[in-house]
Amino acid sequence: MSSTATSLAPKEHVGVLFEQLAELTGQRNAIDGRIVDIVAQMEHDDLAGMTGARSIAALVAWKTAVSPHNAQTIATIAHRIAEFPRCVAGLQEGRFSLDQVGVIAERAAAGSDEHYAELAAVATVTQLRTAIALAPRPEPDPTPEPERSISKTVGEKYTTWRIRLPRLEAARFDAALASHRDAQITAWRHDHGEDHPGDDHGDGDGDGDASDHAEGDSGRTPPFPNTVDAFMGLVDAGWDAEAARRPHGQHTTVVVHLDVEQSVASLHLGPLLSAADRQYLLCDATCEVWFERHGQVIGSGRATRTISRRLRRALEHRDRCCAVPGCGATRGLHAHHLRHWEDGGPTELDNLILLCPYHHRQHHRGAITITGPARHLVVTDADGIPLDPASLARPPTQAPPAVTPCPGPTGERADWWWYQPFQPNPPPSDD
Repeated sequence: MSSTATSLAPKEHVGVLFEQLAELTGQRNAIDGRIVDIVAQMEHDDLAGMTGARSIAALVAWKTAVSPHNAQTIATIAHRIAEFPRCVAGLQEGRFSLDQVGVIAERAAAGSDEHYAELAAVATVTQLRTAIALAPRPEPDPTPEPERSISKTVGEKYTTWRIRLPRLEAARFDAALASHRDAQITAWRHDHGEDHPGDDHGDGDGDGDASDHAEGDSGRTPPFPNTVDAFMGLVDAGWDAEAARRPHGQHTTVVVHLDVEQSVASLHLGPLLSAADRQYLLCDATCEVWFERHGQVIGSGRATRTISRRLRRALEHRDRCCAVPGCGATRGLHAHHLRHWEDGGPTELDNLILLCPYHHRQHHRGAITITGPARHLVVTDADGIPLDPASLARPPTQAPPAVTPCPGPTGERADWWWYQPFQPNPPPSDD
């Protein structure tokens, strides 16, 4: 704290600090504008692919050490930089903040650059969100494709799942649930020789209530199956079940035929696979050995997985996320053999790493190179340059941008009754 601050009255002290804050805010906004311009150049010239990053936003988060949300904001502005030249110019001049322009780039309609550039000079981020929400939305497609979604909410004692499906897929889901519930009810009646009091009139669509799980008079009768039991039975039926153990499982399994002597593979009743696709599929698969004599199949062995469930758990505990620097993906990870399985690479922890599907394919296509062992992993791009997990942040060597201080929005209460939302131009008529 400077000695000058102690000699000022509180009101004057706040004024001095606000002046410093305005100057630093303007410089920060101008720096963010320069970063947006650099990212826009990388996107325009398609330079992100050679870095191994999954997307522009992932590259920004990696190299600038910002949060994924801020990185997505930068990438969104860079993507629409040509649509909002006035807003981006205000950012580069230090007058607008990254969040202000980010809200505009994320939600505003095309052609609204001048309107929101004028509004951003006085409006906060929250007020900009409200103004954009007041703008009329374009007419939706007459037959929009239903959006599927699955969301999860974790509570103190229970976890709630919400599933939204189009009608046809929902019908399949309902049929599967009904089939499993009917089978469980049949098995329950066969074992206990009694009917559930409310079963004759139930349609099986509910989640069940306390009466569904009430025990019998003896206290040893298991609960009567309800829809939740049917759903868990559906999960259990598909949980790591082999194709031969579940009805029609072969219809949902990708079958590949591999000649281990010739190192040639092809899809079942399909074309030959490239070497990259063959190695990609063999990293973690279920293998079934077939025996031939004079070109004729004479038998087959048991189906086994190249990576057991126990080894998979140990691998997940060690790696936690995708092994490629700057990625950090944690879902849908693939187990990858550093020395390929078909080349004699052992299925051991030191020869295995976790990769997200994108980087797994990138490696087998030659875009990135991954060498090990796993504890001393080296990841390089297509030119052999190692990928550094650290960001590019370093002490600056140049003076900060020479821009005017940014006082920020006025902070006045917005009177939306008098606000005129942006009105897009009507589409040209066909006449």
